[in-house]
Amino acid sequence: MGVDIAQINERIKEESTFVSLLKSEMAKVIVGQPRMVDRLLIGLLTRGHILLEGVPGLAKTLAISTLAQVIDTNFKRIQFTPDLLPADLIGTMIYNQKTGEFIPKKGPLFSNIILADEINRAPAKVQSALLEAMQERQVTIGDVTYKLDDPFLVLATQNPIEQEGTYPLPEAQVDRFMLKLKIVYPTREEEKEILERMGKGSIPEVSKVIKVDKIISARDAVNEIYMDPKVEDYIISLVFATREPQAAGLADLKGLISYGASPRATLFLTRAARAHAFIRGRGYVTPEDVKSVGMDVLRHRVITTYEAEAENITSEDILQKVFDSIEVP
Repeated sequence: MGVDIAQINERIKEESTFVSLLKSEMAKVIVGQPRMVDRLLIGLLTRGHILLEGVPGLAKTLAISTLAQVIDTNFKRIQFTPDLLPADLIGTMIYNQKTGEFIPKKGPLFSNIILADEINRAPAKVQSALLEAMQERQVTIGDVTYKLDDPFLVLATQNPIEQEGTYPLPEAQVDRFMLKLKIVYPTREEEKEILERMGKGSIPEVSKVIKVDKIISARDAVNEIYMDPKVEDYIISLVFATREPQAAGLADLKGLISYGASPRATLFLTRAARAHAFIRGRGYVTPEDVKSVGMDVLRHRVITTYEAEAENITSEDILQKVFDSIEVP
């Protein structure tokens, strides 16, 4: 059975018209950072949670809140602190004196877009409560389980682990994030524009330009984007190279990788590549789509050994060698 690429292309072009509108609206507030904006869209289109890491003041929180403002949906911001409790996220049971019964009081997780601000400042119990919501898209209050609304997207920010007053996120939770973004400083020109635009203390207003049903329709279109078997094999080769580097001709990586990427990485890389093609208005995936999102999908899934840490070799260094070495179809 043949695949009609031209027909898929036409549908994607039609479905993706909102992308430029959404980007231009966000650009009223966010200066530069096109990669971050693209990745936020990829998360939205694939139901993938995103972790943004960077020092304070790089507009991580502002970008997420702006995204929520341009979409006609519910948004909650949760500031994570060391004294936060699980009930502060999911809610609790409240005793009703009139009826003599306990009734649920739902917490801020019962929203569409969740900003988990400085997620690595909260203790393990809170991380566990968030984990169920992220993975199962449901929360349990008392003995009753409640499904969360669709779309449900957790966009979390964190300061670098080495900064004071932070807790390393559990590996199991980090793996639930589809993408981990490293946010860098703006250029000199971008900094000048930030100063001119916001130096007086006011933030430009944005309008709601997208409805939720449009996002859900776009998700269906993303799933239809064609991926050639050769591109699928390329994705598998990249993932397997993190597990068996010697078999992939990367003998110099022996002893540097403690754990490679899991099958979840393969699935997330496939979905992210399709969403990247959608944002570009294409109905098919190219190897360049895979390479563009690959680092963000894999950087938190390749765990280095003590030997690598001693030599100051990061997971990103290892992945760069993988991308440079694996043959592109």
